[in-house]
Amino acid sequence: MEIPVTVGAGTIDQTFNQEAMACIYKNPNQPIEARVKDLLSRMNLKEKIGQMTQIERCVATPSVITDLSIGSILSSGGSAPFEDALSSDWADMVDGFQNSALQSRLGIPLIYGIDAVHGNNTVYGATIFPHNVGLGATRNSDLAQRIGAATALEVKASGIHYNFSPCVAVCKDPRWGRCYEAYSEDTEIVRKMTSIVSGLQGQPPQGHEHGYPFVAGRNNVIACAKHFVGDGGTYKGVNEGNTILSYEDLERIHMAPYLDCISQGVSTIMASYSSWNGRKLHTDHFLLTEILKEKLGFKGFVISDWEGLDRLCDPHGSNYRYCISSAVNAGIDMVMVALRFKLFIDELTSLVESGEVPMSRIDDAVERILRVKFAAGLFEFPLSDRSLLDIVGCKPHRDLAREAVRKSLVLLKNGKDLSKPFLPLNRNAKRILVTGTHADDLGYQCGGWTKTWYGCSGRITVGTTILDAVKATVGVETQVIYEKYPSKDTIECNKFSFAIVAVGEAPYAETLGDNSELTIPFNGEDIISSVAERIPTLVILISGRPLVLEPWLLEKIDAVVAAWLPGTEGDGITDVIFGNHDFKGKLPVTWFRRVEQLDQPTDGVNSCEPLFPLGFGLTYN
Repeated sequence: MEIPVTVGAGTIDQTFNQEAMACIYKNPNQPIEARVKDLLSRMNLKEKIGQMTQIERCVATPSVITDLSIGSILSSGGSAPFEDALSSDWADMVDGFQNSALQSRLGIPLIYGIDAVHGNNTVYGATIFPHNVGLGATRNSDLAQRIGAATALEVKASGIHYNFSPCVAVCKDPRWGRCYEAYSEDTEIVRKMTSIVSGLQGQPPQGHEHGYPFVAGRNNVIACAKHFVGDGGTYKGVNEGNTILSYEDLERIHMAPYLDCISQGVSTIMASYSSWNGRKLHTDHFLLTEILKEKLGFKGFVISDWEGLDRLCDPHGSNYRYCISSAVNAGIDMVMVALRFKLFIDELTSLVESGEVPMSRIDDAVERILRVKFAAGLFEFPLSDRSLLDIVGCKPHRDLAREAVRKSLVLLKNGKDLSKPFLPLNRNAKRILVTGTHADDLGYQCGGWTKTWYGCSGRITVGTTILDAVKATVGVETQVIYEKYPSKDTIECNKFSFAIVAVGEAPYAETLGDNSELTIPFNGEDIISSVAERIPTLVILISGRPLVLEPWLLEKIDAVVAAWLPGTEGDGITDVIFGNHDFKGKLPVTWFRRVEQLDQPTDGVNSCEPLFPLGFGLTYN
């Protein structure tokens, strides 16, 4: 008797006969732990180490995947099948890799991973949601969960199983280049927003075993809480730096959100590049094994960050063997090797054969990886579901992103005279000036981790800029004049009812975003000043964190809105500034007066007379 296995929108050339059904790991009716135990007993060392190895797509040939039983493939930031590839193109590519994995001796499916950190942001036409700092301004856990569910659908439509998200760092210093990836400087706000895990993976049922990985079904993805632990608390906000804290404070401030993720069945956790009191997290046995796995009861797998083991080596990489043994023995289960996988596999094999890495540690790592694969249903449904393709960038998802934008906006100032609010703007005004570097730049609006790792400018995907949204909102008789850099003649010779000036940061990611000055780039102050001296002005700041707002500049401005990095749906901004919706956002981080305040020894900057405190946000009513 043969039983066809349905996968995706069709069937794969794979049948289970009675003998196969007697093979426990291939039988979906068997308990996950029995399947894990059975499959592990059939694996040799080469296959086990292959499962622990994650490689970049650019080096993933069919022979490498099949012969080495590679466990996972990833796309690094911007690593796509080709430029502006659609979800269907991604699904074709991922299915090709998966078919190679299914041809291996034991037919273990691979996990394909991507950084879909604010929507499936590498895929052309996907819905791009606000970055986490903006979502933190909403403080809306239900919204975060809905965004997670929408992101999961768009990721699965691309054939991808694994999302390196969410980042649950508690950002204590806006100079950190990953500040926008954090929901807040406040631990409780971050904890609230971890509901995105249940959106991505699905809601675990009542009585679900604590710490056990959970993925509800084919419309969900494997999530990854990152970066364990303390990455948002490094000294002076230096990326990959050192977090200097007692264990009690580390646990209270930075570890608490991981408890919430684990309680929701998060399947994987990524180790941080950073250090804790001088100890690299990638080699910290106490935190990775004794605390995370044993004390907190996490039963999924721990993955390294991109070439995380290389970060442990000397500049010449001469001690790579030691770096491997240190990280694996500390508790890293899957290694994001990326490129030099052959050296990694050879060295780890030698380390096991010499006894420097115990076989028990290898078996524990592989058990955890297989547990996640079985929980995610990869053995039953390894290939993409083409029926999901039409949902990518669909109107309901864009409406959800638009809702997130309008709920994330924080009104910092409204009127030079408190008795005379400047906002909402009049949509039937005679003439409006729209200006600034960020008024008509979708790439700037989306920020880093969009199309490429560090982001880029221009019409990089499908979406609506602030200028587009203004033109779509105003009355038919209203004249909208746009200049990226406003000329003196335009400012002085046209009688404008008001001006909308959109300025802010260029896209960045990680260390490239570390910034010790935090001034408005692209001569933003000068653009604001030149306009505001002549025209009543609303300033919209597009940034991943607070920026310096000098008192003299604030005095000139009539209204200021912190719009963070809103993503593709600029209409969410005009929904609020023209009065269709009220402002709801509250600052997720303290807005400092001077950068020097950030070096004062306090828990955040709340006691240092900030410009605007954590939680600040004006409304119309």
